[in-house]
Amino acid sequence: MAAGPQPNPGAPLSIERLDYDVPRELIAQHPTARRDDARLLLVDRNSSNVSDRYVTDLPQLVAPGDLLVLNDTKVLPAKFVAWRETGGRVGGLFLREASAGLWEVMLEGSRRLRAGERLAIRMTDECELGLELAEDLGNGQWRIRTERDDPAEVVLDEIGRTPLPPYIQRKDDDVDLDAADRRRYQTVYARRAGAIAAPTAGLHFTPVVLKALEVRGVQSAFVTLHVGAGTFKPITVERVSQHVMHSEWYELPTDTAEAVRACRERRGSVVAVGTTSVRVLESAAEGGPSRTVVPGSGRTELFIFPPHEFRVVDGLMTNFHLPRSTLLALVMAFAGIDLTHRAYQHAIDERYRFYSYGDAMFIR
Repeated sequence: MAAGPQPNPGAPLSIERLDYDVPRELIAQHPTARRDDARLLLVDRNSSNVSDRYVTDLPQLVAPGDLLVLNDTKVLPAKFVAWRETGGRVGGLFLREASAGLWEVMLEGSRRLRAGERLAIRMTDECELGLELAEDLGNGQWRIRTERDDPAEVVLDEIGRTPLPPYIQRKDDDVDLDAADRRRYQTVYARRAGAIAAPTAGLHFTPVVLKALEVRGVQSAFVTLHVGAGTFKPITVERVSQHVMHSEWYELPTDTAEAVRACRERRGSVVAVGTTSVRVLESAAEGGPSRTVVPGSGRTELFIFPPHEFRVVDGLMTNFHLPRSTLLALVMAFAGIDLTHRAYQHAIDERYRFYSYGDAMFIR
C-alpha cells in the first residue's frame, strides 16, 4: 500500500514561513550524558501555552489508555570513504541494497567518476574492499558492485561509519567517537536495519522511561520507516506545496493496526513518536470517520504541510527541526504555524539544544 502527496486546499504556504534563526552554539554536537536527560518543551494546542519539562516527565503528560507509536528502524553505519586508483578520496553514503553485492550509493565528486572505474575501501593496512562503478544514476547517485556478496548490513558494520547529519562535526579518524555515535544515534528499540538517519525523537527513550509509561497504563506499538537521505533535502521552491517529497519504505504491522483500533475504542489518544511515525500512520489511515489505520507496507511520498487534516495522530513528540525542512512543515501542520514559531522562539530563548542530538518537544 502506497500513499501519495495530499492536495493543499488552502492558500499557498510560502517558504518564508518556514524560516527561523538559531544560534550556532545551540546546535547539539553530542548527545546528553543520558538519553532521558534531555529537556522536553510541552506545547498545548488548546491553550497555546508552552512550558518547560524533561523527557522523564513524559509518563505524567500522557493519559492511561493512550497509545505511543514508535519507529523501530535501525540506522546502518552507512558512511564510508573509498579511494580512486589515482589516490583521490571519494566520500560515500550507502542508500540501499538492490541485490547481493549490488548497492545504490551517493558519491562525492561524481563528475570526475566514470562507469567501470574501480574504487577501494581500505579495511586494514593489508586488506581492502574493491568497488566497481556499475552505473551513473544521476544527481550524485551510483549503482556499484562490491567484491563481497555478504548482506550490506554485514559489510557496512566492518567498513562504515555513523551517518550523522552534516551539522554535526566529526573527524574521519576518530574511531572512539564513532563507536559512541553508533550507540547513541540509535534508539534502544531499533531492530529493523535500513535507515541512514535516525528517528531522532526516539533517541530520548530509555528502558526506565518505557517501563514508567507501561506502569502508567500507556501502551506502545511499532511501525517501521527507513529514513532516507531525502529527509535532509531542504525545500527550495517558493510555494511549499510545489516541493517534490522523497519516497521512503514503511511497514505498519497488523498488531499495530489493532492497537490503534483498540485505542480508539477506549477513547485514548494516539501519540506519534517522531515525524516518521506520523508519516506512517497518516499514510495508512483508513477512510471514513474511524480514525484507524490499515496494516500494510510500501513506499510513501506523503508530504504533510499546512493545512493538513490529521486522520490518526492526536499527539506528537518530536525534536527541533531545520528551517525550510519538510519536518518543520509537518510540525507546523500539527501545531499551527504561529504556535510553532512561538515554541521555537521560546526554546531559543531558554537555550534548548537543537536538531538530532538536541532536546525534544511534546505537542498535545
